[in-house]
Amino acid sequence: MNKRYIISLTHAEREELEALVSRGKQAVWRQTRAWILLQADVGPEGPAWTDERIGEAYGVSAVTMYRVRQAFVEEGFAKVLKRKPLSRPRSRKLDGDQEAYLIALACSQPPAGRCRWTLRMLADKMVELNHVDHVSPETVRQTLKKTC
Repeated sequence: MNKRYIISLTHAEREELEALVSRGKQAVWRQTRAWILLQADVGPEGPAWTDERIGEAYGVSAVTMYRVRQAFVEEGFAKVLKRKPLSRPRSRKLDGDQEAYLIALACSQPPAGRCRWTLRMLADKMVELNHVDHVSPETVRQTLKKTC
């Protein structure tokens, strides 16, 4: 198979990867990437396994192996073993005061004729009381899950 990204590790890189996988205290995704690099190494110390053999041994897809190879060649050794940061930071939908009102509302007596609050009723009540302009039931769920 004609490979676009060829892995050739230096002695120091190989030692670092071997130390990483022998410790066993790393995240599974990091160990898997390290094993892919070690087995795909076509350098003098590397076994130069085929993608099929790596896939069978470590249970990874061809796409995963391609992306690890690509990251190693294009971005370097250190970048392969680190996760990418989130593409966009997520802002909070409710501030601290709004969360406090929501929790107090959820702990209060439900409307007449109801035995408990629903997420939709809580969201609508928050808008009705002018604590927020708009809030989805999913935001209410996540806020209550995180605090209760």
